[in-house]
Amino acid sequence: MRLFIVSVLTVLLALIFPSAMPEVVRAFTKCREFFYKEQPPVIPGILDSRSLENNYKEICQKYRNVYRFATFYDTANRIPVFSAYKYTGLLILRPSKNFFIETDLDKCNYFNSHERVNRGHLFPCSYAPDKLTAESTFTLTNIVPQKNSFNSGSWNRMENEIIETMNKYCYDDNDNNRVLAYMLTGAIPGDTKLNERVNIPSYMWMAFCCYNRTGNSWVSQAYWAKNVGEDINKGKTISKKSLQDLQEFLSQTWKKKVTLFNNNCTKKHTTH
Repeated sequence: MRLFIVSVLTVLLALIFPSAMPEVVRAFTKCREFFYKEQPPVIPGILDSRSLENNYKEICQKYRNVYRFATFYDTANRIPVFSAYKYTGLLILRPSKNFFIETDLDKCNYFNSHERVNRGHLFPCSYAPDKLTAESTFTLTNIVPQKNSFNSGSWNRMENEIIETMNKYCYDDNDNNRVLAYMLTGAIPGDTKLNERVNIPSYMWMAFCCYNRTGNSWVSQAYWAKNVGEDINKGKTISKKSLQDLQEFLSQTWKKKVTLFNNNCTKKHTTH
């Protein structure tokens, strides 16, 4: 009888929450559309064409039976390494949505803590092209413990600055009237944990690659900053960097030669 009740409850939950369907895959082939030239970043020994067995999972974020974005997830630190998505120029208001918990990866909502952190989206819900995609970003595999004042301070100002840049310069190379940029947002593990369980990142970073219709070329831009508390009255800003600068920084951190965008975001591209 107990087994029957559990089975019925499982079915009812599936009916109530049919949209919470992240999919762990062996390769990003099912959602490669979210990567520039359909090629994910190359991080030797961590994420590369050899699909090494390690503590990382490739996730095609599926919501309402549609793939919305992609996430590379670190199961040891219980935070995403990065999320990959497309920006199309449409801004969505933040939906009123509870966070999904992927029980295959982690069974708890770990944000019941006195730490001054909140749920920092890697794929910002405001960058989503539609309401359903915005809702799909509310998954624990797309967020990290981010310092409150950093999230609402310099990081938020940086996200708004990137929007202005992409809306002005980034267009689909097949349709010059359509805004399009390929984006990656990631986190670097730190030395502390939330509730002795979930890593609090030391740094967060963001980069985009897009076609500049004015210059008839592919361009990129990058940012990174420490995940630390800020004095909200000082209006701290995050300086923009080149893609090469960010890749060198990540390469030094991971001790691997990192390539975020295929062939460093140029028109000519290679396969791996």
